[in-house]
Formats: sequence, C-alpha cells, structure tokens
Amino acid sequence: MTSASHYSLLVVDDEPDLRTLYELTLLREGYDVETAATVEDAWARLKVGTYSAVITDMRLPDGTGLDLLRRLEEAGRREKTIMITAFGSPENAVEALKAGAYDYLTKPVDLKQFRTVVASALGRPSAVPASGAAASSAVPAAPHTRGSVRVTAPAVLVTGASGAMERMAGMSPAMQQVRSLIEKVARSMAPVLVQGESGTGKELVARSIHEVSARRGQPFIAVNCGAIPEQLLEAEFFGYRKGAFTGANEDREGFFQAARGGTLFLDEIGDLPLSMQSKLLRVIQERAVRPVGAVAETPIDVRIVSATHKDLAAEVQAGRFRQDLYYRLNVIQIRVPALRERLEDLPLICERVLERIAQDAEVWPPPRLTPAALAHLARYPFPGNIRELENLLHRAVALSGGEWIDQPDLELPDAVLNETALQEADAPLVTGGVELPATRGAGAVPPASQAPLPSDLAAYLDEVERDILIRALERHRYNRTAAGASLGLSLRQMRYRMARLGVMVAEHGVAVESDDH
Repeated sequence: MTSASHYSLLVVDDEPDLRTLYELTLLREGYDVETAATVEDAWARLKVGTYSAVITDMRLPDGTGLDLLRRLEEAGRREKTIMITAFGSPENAVEALKAGAYDYLTKPVDLKQFRTVVASALGRPSAVPASGAAASSAVPAAPHTRGSVRVTAPAVLVTGASGAMERMAGMSPAMQQVRSLIEKVARSMAPVLVQGESGTGKELVARSIHEVSARRGQPFIAVNCGAIPEQLLEAEFFGYRKGAFTGANEDREGFFQAARGGTLFLDEIGDLPLSMQSKLLRVIQERAVRPVGAVAETPIDVRIVSATHKDLAAEVQAGRFRQDLYYRLNVIQIRVPALRERLEDLPLICERVLERIAQDAEVWPPPRLTPAALAHLARYPFPGNIRELENLLHRAVALSGGEWIDQPDLELPDAVLNETALQEADAPLVTGGVELPATRGAGAVPPASQAPLPSDLAAYLDEVERDILIRALERHRYNRTAAGASLGLSLRQMRYRMARLGVMVAEHGVAVESDDH
C-alpha cells in the first residue's frame, strides 16, 4: 500500500480556522497538504499541479464547490473530490454526488469520520479502524481474505471478484449504457439504486460496481432484505452484544461491520419494513452503527448499493417507503433492461450460459443451439428474464445429451409461446446477426394481393394447418415426434393439433375424420 506521504491533498475553505483544522488533521496522518480559500485560488493551484484528492467546502466567496467539481470534470481531471456541506442540507450532498463527488461530509465535521472518508477516497486502510473506534467493545474483527468475508448469517451471499463485468453478456445499446454507468459511478461513494425486474441480473451490476471501484480488494456483502424475519433485522444488520437478548451468547458483527471498507448490497430494499427503514436512514446519515445492546456507536466505511424490482417512487406515494430514505438511496439509478427488451443479445447470452454450464459439468466442448432452437427462444418473452433462460438451458442440456440443442429439447410454456408467436408473427427474428423470418409453417397463407379472401377464416386456417400436419407426418413416416419437431412442436403440441383437426395416423397412412366428428 502506498504510504500517506505519497498523497497530496488540496483543501478549499474560506474560513481560516476550519482550513487550519483540516490541514493539521491531515498533516498528522502523513499527507502532503495545500490550501486555498476560493474557487479561483484552488483552480490556479490545480493548473500547475495534480493532487490525489480535493476537499472543498460547498459555499465559497466566488462560487461553490460544485463549480470547482464541474471544472474538474470538464477538464478530465482524475482527482477525487470530497464535498463539505452545511448540516441539514442533504439536497446539496445529493447534488454533489450526482455531479461526480466521491463523498460528502456535513458540518460540523466529525474528525474521525473526516479521516476515514479521506482514507477511503485514496484507497487506503481506514485511518480510524472500526475495531479501534469501538475499542471498549469486545467485537472481534471479521476474519476475511482479499475480496471475501466469512459471515454466518442466513440470507447472505459473500464472494470475491468473479469477473462480474465479463459475465454481463450483450452489446445492445441498453447494456452498453449500463456498462457506461457502472464505470462512471464506481469511482465515487454515491449510493446507487439498481432497478429492474426479477432475474435481470441486478446483483451482477452491483458486483460489477464493486469490482471496478477502488474497493474491489475489500468485502462485498449481498443481503436479501426480504429473506430476514423482521424481528431479526436490527441484529443482523448492526450486530449485537453478548446478553443483549435471549440467545445472544456471544458478541456478533452485523452486515455493516462485515462489509467495512467494501460494499454492502441491499437486494430487494423495497421489502424492508418502515421501522427498519428509519434505522437504516440514520446509519447512512451518521455513518455509524450501534449494535444491539451496545452503548456506543461504531464508525463505518461502507459503500451502499441497493436494488429492487418495485417502483419505489410509487411505494413512497403509497406510504410504504420513506421518502427521505428513497432520496438517500436513489442518488444514481441504473435500470437493468428486461431480456425481452434486448433480444439481440440472446445468442451471446446463450453462448455464455452454455459455456458456464459445461464448465460446471466438466464437459467440453459446450453444447450449442441450432438456428431453429435459437429462433424458437427468440419468440418467447421470458417473464423470468436471464434466470429463467439459465434454468431452461440447464434442462435442455440434460435432455439433449449431445453437442447440439435442438428445438424439441426446449420446453417452453405453450400458452405464453403461442400468444407471443401470434403477436410477433410478422417480425423478423435475429439470431446471431442472421435474420430469420417468423415461420407459421411450410404452407403459410399467401399474401392477400395474390389470393382471394376466404369467406370463413377459421375454417380456411384449419385446412391449411391440417394439410401441413399431414405432409409433415408423411415426410417423417408417420412418426409424430419427428413430424412435430420439424414444425417446432413438442409431441404434446402435435397430439393436441392432430386431435383438434381430426388427423389420425392409420396403419399405412393418415386418416382425416369428417367435420361432424
């Protein structure tokens, strides 16, 4: 780790006493410090030198800290910026984070918190370790290795760097925008709200933010807020002291302490009850937690990323989610598109999923989808998104047992598939850069300009479908499974259509029942 003396800081504040206080505090930590009193003075210093970070007050005689931040952004400067705002003005703090500030502090500034935030911005170990801040308590430090933490609480998934960005397959405009936002927000401490339907990969986005940020060597703690009983929420989030309640036989850390220096991912944040929402808000504002049964608060250095499939703005209107917490969490929002909104990514996503399945099963080469199978998948709306696709491909790999996965190996819900096929029958299907026309069968009805309109459309379509079924059966020697597969139908779908249209396989051919059957 780089020593403190290798970091140079610029402190911008128009009050001499505060400027001196900040300077002395940072000098004691071993940093090189320069100061400025105005925006122009600070910019003049920035023109002739570079700094590891800029710490600036919001209100300055000739402008605001935001003005200085915007100049840094426009000039493409890489200095981290920490904003100091007046107490009780969260709007300024949110505005600063949206503008690209790494973090913010509120006046009067707590010097322990000040040192912790500066150390975090520089990617150094916290100047005030959480264990030291609560030396009076007997809470042991969470045993962890680089990028991982051992946490025994249920509903928590802890892993290290896993190339999350690489797992986000797809080059659609929607996914390129998601990647761009991840790269941008990763360099700050701004809270991020990841919005998207279930199964779209919200946790993958959160992991990507962590892995791209300076916190990637520290723990990433994922918590499913809807999976923890309400009566255990406070103890699980903040930890507890021995004897705090019945069954508390030892001191235990909570999620916030386990994630110190890293990222805490709060999945399904919309499921938190109101009572817990108020406690979470205080932790975010004060940057400190008080374990159940403790008398002193413990400073924390944690970046919060939350996610939900709910419309939190609507939840606020309905009184089920606190408005002040919503504004704190929703500083930057990343919307993860549903799979049906980026079907052009389907071929690459399938390829990546199949490679992962093959790797887990120690099978090589990984199975591949035939063009017919891929076109079949493209007609399905995937209400369960990527998670549903992964489950479907797992099942298909098991059923196919070979190098290729064909259309009959894919078991899609008939009702949803048929409805979608009717709605999108005229749309081309894109499969890996090759457009396939949506098929209705080998004997599709000719355009209206080339044939007279039928007087009974239902009967006409039945006759066309009946003719197609008979031709398919004859071509495949009356094997219903093979004939159905050639038309993109499962055996069950084939039987249903044959029964509805009165088509039967006789001993040496096909028989058609009369209409009065």
